Amino acid sequence: MEEAVDHKVRVAQFLEQFGRERNLSLPPLSADGVGSIQRGSAVVTIHVMADRGVLLLLAKVASAPRLDATQAQRLLTASFVETGDAAFALHPQSGDLYLRILRGLEGLDYTEFEDLVHSIAKTADAWDDKLKTELVERA
Repeated sequence: MEEAVDHKVRVAQFLEQFGRERNLSLPPLSADGVGSIQRGSAVVTIHVMADRGVLLLLAKVASAPRLDATQAQRLLTASFVETGDAAFALHPQSGDLYLRILRGLEGLDYTEFEDLVHSIAKTADAWDDKLKTELVERA
């Protein structure tokens, strides 16, 4: 008989271990399954969506940018070839631009969690600076 896995508890342990290994004081995962980590200029928000069986990592890279067709095409192309595990996404209510990673919770281990956090943080840290420059130049 298989034992039921509490994904929130497991990800909370991963978050705590991530902080401990780096001597960071991170707030614990909330009861809603939300936590955050700052790496460089990127703030990575972690959402454990246990009811959907999904881990969602988000990092905001621009506040409600006004994108022309060329800029939008560039971001979509970058999502395909330059952003690794992450992809660009617009928040449906705010219009803010995020990098996001979706990963099923089943089989997720600490090493993969750590890799996902590093991947999105590194990518967001690079892209938020790039986009700040590009969007200011085009404004």
